[in-house]
Order: sequence, then C-alpha cells, then structure tokens
Amino acid sequence: MYISVIGAGECGPELAETAFETGSEIARRGHTLVCGGLGGVMDAAAGGASEAGGLSIGILPDADRDGASPSLTCSVPTGMGEARNALVVRAGDAVIAIGGGYGTLSEIALALKVGKTVVGLGTWVLPGGQPWGVVEAGGPADALDLVEKALRGGAR
Repeated sequence: MYISVIGAGECGPELAETAFETGSEIARRGHTLVCGGLGGVMDAAAGGASEAGGLSIGILPDADRDGASPSLTCSVPTGMGEARNALVVRAGDAVIAIGGGYGTLSEIALALKVGKTVVGLGTWVLPGGQPWGVVEAGGPADALDLVEKALRGGAR
C-alpha cells in the first residue's frame, strides 16, 4: 500500500516524534510512504521510514529538489506549489494527517472529496466530533491498523 502522510512543514518535537513513529510503522509493515517532501512532519515521517528500511516518496512543490528531506528515497519536483497537495493525496491509497495547518486542512478536504480514508493524529477536528470523515487514531500503530482495516474492506 501507498500511504500519504500529511502535516505541517514546521512542527514541535512531539509531532515530529509522532511522525517519525508513523513513518517507521509504515515501513515495518511493508508499505510505501508518500509525503510533500519538505521539513517538519514530512521530514520526520521520511526519517522514520528510512531508519526502518522503507521507501518514501516526496512530491515537492518547487521545480527543483532544493529543500527536499534528505531522508527521502525518491523526490519528485513538480513546480506546482501548493497544487501539489492534490498529487500527494491522490498518490496514497489512504491518508494519515499529523497535526498541521491550512495546507493540511486542504489535503484532508481533497482526500475526503475523492473518497480516501483519512486517519488523524492530533489534527483538525470539528467541534462536537468528527462527522466529516476523519477517524482519530490513538497513536501511530493504531493509525496503521485503521488504514489497513479500511483498505482491506473494513469500515471507512
């Protein structure tokens, strides 16, 4: 499976650790990580995947590889700016959102619009629950359990 990990380009140590563990879990389970390829959550997730011996693909906003996470297995420059968010979402079979700002929110919306499973770790939540389709996970392993269940025919 290809799993897109989305989140802020800058994050604190707690979210970075969550992203690193998520990337590691993706790799340990034999999946490929897809991300936006830059810093913050994206870099931490790619670092986790790399350390666990997995593959990570970064879909970059610029027309060159400057600023790409050094932990990526493959970096794809697009020259598309934030429009590359649609490619990050479409490239994954499911999406895991970790923290994030408005760019992450746009990716969540795109993922839900095209029918992708979206699992959240400390990300956007609407008041009164999550009727909009994001499933909140208790941690990286739980997030992967939820993604695998959904993609293998379980409930979304």
